[in-house]
Amino acid sequence: MRSIPADSAAAARFVIVGIGADGWRGLPDIARDELRGAEVIYGAPRQLALLDDGANELTGAREPWRSPMSEHLTEVLANSTGRTHILASGDPMFHGVGASVVARVGADRVQVFPAVSSASLACARLGWDLATTRIVSAVTADPEVVLTEATGGGRLLVLSRDATTPAAVADLLVHNGFGASTLTVLEQLGGPDERIHSSSAESWGRPAVDPLNIVAVECVGPRRSRMPGREDDTYAHDGQITKSTIRAVTVAALEPAGPQLLWDIGSGSGSVAIEWLLADERGRAISFEQNADRAERLTGNARRHGVGHRLSLRGAAPHALADASSPDAVFIGGGLDDEVLTAAWNALRPSGRIVVNAVTVENQEILVRWHAERGGTLRRLSVETVAPLGTMTTWRPALPIIQWAATKDGPAQETGLTS
Repeated sequence: MRSIPADSAAAARFVIVGIGADGWRGLPDIARDELRGAEVIYGAPRQLALLDDGANELTGAREPWRSPMSEHLTEVLANSTGRTHILASGDPMFHGVGASVVARVGADRVQVFPAVSSASLACARLGWDLATTRIVSAVTADPEVVLTEATGGGRLLVLSRDATTPAAVADLLVHNGFGASTLTVLEQLGGPDERIHSSSAESWGRPAVDPLNIVAVECVGPRRSRMPGREDDTYAHDGQITKSTIRAVTVAALEPAGPQLLWDIGSGSGSVAIEWLLADERGRAISFEQNADRAERLTGNARRHGVGHRLSLRGAAPHALADASSPDAVFIGGGLDDEVLTAAWNALRPSGRIVVNAVTVENQEILVRWHAERGGTLRRLSVETVAPLGTMTTWRPALPIIQWAATKDGPAQETGLTS
């Protein structure tokens, strides 16, 4: 972890002040002093308007972000020569601009004055334990992200993008078995125009909602787990799907953990990539699929499971692999040959995981050779399920799967093996 000098506050080039709906009067003295000395204050128009009560104390200009804000922010960070002040909503380090600025210029060049986050305020109003409440952001993701956390008996907060988010969340809950859930919309939290309204998701019909809102959901409906191995019928597919039990073993073997990137080659329905993403909300995935119909189903499956914003789609391997970002993990479930496996292995980051499933004898022979060359674990997976046999029942075996799983120790393990 990088150490921050003791005098970093005095040397900081970027000062980020969090402000609540109570505006200027809610800021602590130290934050007001910073803004009083600012030459220019950058922020969204709504945030800058919150300074109106202190306008007679501010000598600097107020500069609203141009659209797109990300480009304007990049310009400000690149061209700043003095002490630059940025206004943010609530806690700038909680789904806010503060984290973006620190990531770009380093913590030693940033000083943050946080206000109370919208999540903390919402839990205070509702009497919820913030530590056990799940939080998802629909600010940059589609509202379907709520489906990653919706489970019977759970409590979650949805950070809204705008006034349309509550109705979209209600509609998603209704269409996914959570219509009886209690939906509470908290508007302008902490300000003079604060309002709180509750109803069931299925009876939500309130058209006028303030754009500054957060949605609280007490889930009533089916219990859903983030653990891999969801039922096959939760995915649209044409038969090309890694079955539930094998999928659970496969995702576990891929070891999803942290902000990693997965390549899912020959993705089919996308079930492995989707459950990789469900296992850790920090992960991303690229699916490689040449069949247009499967690609369309894959995209729909990702959206229905709330992870569409973290999954991107490319064409067939190996050609589509060439300019893709280097993966931390690779799964190959279709289209296996030595060329694809070599390209994937060479692209894999050091300490990355690769898992390959094979059904045919020809593909199994490839995995036997690669296991001999690269080590790892080679296992044969066989699953039997009960099925009718006339008036009785019997065990029906699925086709056995050979699975190779390995960790790439370092760059020296790159290979040119093609036969």
